[in-house]
Amino acid sequence: MAEDADSIVVGAGLAGLVAAAELADAGKSVLIVEQEGENSIGGQAFWSLGGLFMIDTPEQRRMRIKDSPELALNDWLGSAAFDRDEDYWPRKVAEAFIEFSAGEMRPWLYEQGMRWFPVVGWAERGGSLASGHGNSVPRFHLTWGTGPGTVAPFERRVREHMQSGRITLKCRHQVSRLIMTDGAATGVAGEVLAPSTVERGQQSSRDIQGEFEFSAGAVLVTAGGIGGNHERVRANWPVERLGPAPAHMISGVPHHVDGRMLDISRDAGAAIINSDRMWHYTEGIKNWDPIWPMHGIRIIPGPSSLWFDATGQRLAAPCLPGFDTLSTLREILATGYDYSWFVLTQKIIEKEFALSGSEQNPDMTSQQWREVLKSRLSKGAPPPVEAFKQHGEDFVVADNLDELVAGMNRLAGSDLIDRAALEAQIVARDAQIDNAYSKDAQITAIYGARRYLGDKLFRTATPHKLLDAANGPLIAVRLHILTRKTLGGLHTNLDGQVLDGSGQPIPGLYAAGEVAGFGGGGYHGYNALEGTFLGGCIFSGRCAGRHAAAQL
Repeated sequence: MAEDADSIVVGAGLAGLVAAAELADAGKSVLIVEQEGENSIGGQAFWSLGGLFMIDTPEQRRMRIKDSPELALNDWLGSAAFDRDEDYWPRKVAEAFIEFSAGEMRPWLYEQGMRWFPVVGWAERGGSLASGHGNSVPRFHLTWGTGPGTVAPFERRVREHMQSGRITLKCRHQVSRLIMTDGAATGVAGEVLAPSTVERGQQSSRDIQGEFEFSAGAVLVTAGGIGGNHERVRANWPVERLGPAPAHMISGVPHHVDGRMLDISRDAGAAIINSDRMWHYTEGIKNWDPIWPMHGIRIIPGPSSLWFDATGQRLAAPCLPGFDTLSTLREILATGYDYSWFVLTQKIIEKEFALSGSEQNPDMTSQQWREVLKSRLSKGAPPPVEAFKQHGEDFVVADNLDELVAGMNRLAGSDLIDRAALEAQIVARDAQIDNAYSKDAQITAIYGARRYLGDKLFRTATPHKLLDAANGPLIAVRLHILTRKTLGGLHTNLDGQVLDGSGQPIPGLYAAGEVAGFGGGGYHGYNALEGTFLGGCIFSGRCAGRHAAAQL
């Protein structure tokens, strides 16, 4: 099967939709090639919570948050810690993204119909120094409609162009080769897979029914990362920086997020940089109603749960819930185990537990204010959280500490948690609640969080003693390492052009989204500030689509 177009986009995720829409808006014909079924349009963005990193917005100002591009750039560079020669383009893309996030991003998205929850979230709060990792202020803008609401305007634009014939969508087409002519990308080739009837996110077959070859003046690779391929995650794992790779992980993305287009692009001459930089969460729980293999969900915690390692030792700052993901990951793995525990109360789970993902937030995803207020402000935890508490295998609920410790050890299949030692640590923590100040860094952080109105209303429980029965029952949650994002990838410049090993653009070849480290080959550096994954897909897809259109 042969077919020609001005451009080919490999992957119908968020970055691919943005790039295709920009190309078609510029009058170029586009082939979108996607290995999954048509119900997978939007890729990982569909499953996301829909958070976007934006700077000095009306939402922030209404919450009395003072933000600026200068403060955001300081936070970004302190988190990224760029330290390699190949970080030249990642840093350039990061600086351009900060400018975009503080300027054109919100009005451009608003014009396309996107709206945001009025309370801005404060994600990844960092370690301890103003010059180091973390967000100084809340910047996580939750899109109304979560992930589907983020995908919607770009899918709408693409489908409008499909109706006019300018964009053609080829699902169940698996690319296995980039066609290169005189050093330029001029097409793609691969296999036509058997039609799939599985639901979005479920594992589809790889049965082959034919072959294809498409030609174009530009090829844009937007095929995602490696989080569904645990073998590849372990092969790229930065042992010296984070410790040995976990023996056991759960997946925050479907099985088809396997990184195969990285190898295919490298075979065509593309450079891959920063493969050891990755972003995996430490608060993963097994999905009691899974969609894809080893399906895990991330708890997005407020600041009050006590965090213990597998042996029952409390983690110290900055390893606090929601503060410094990679420091916590390193600390957990240093124990020789690949899991940890939250210990909390019913009062904490009701106020502070949120689950990442569009399907775990049906109220927000539905865009129904009545459902949001009912779910978030009524007595009890949000229904999806309560469902995990009742059905999830990682939850232990008990009326007293004896029962809690027995349940934790039973779940872990060991006697690592010593009841007396755990009680001593909780008692010491509870004693700090008697005053409105504390030497305990976590208690101080809780009081600091509640000074922000958004946290006080929605995300941080009133400080209380965990061992007071009035605040119970007690809850323990076993936390797994959850694979998620690739921070490195195909080396690109600010225009999304893929670079070769000498740093020169490969004619006709572009990349955007996670396969390109969300821009430049890793514009996050070593750490992500959250809301920057979807934002990076949108920004890099727009840059690549617009530049490719101008060159065709």
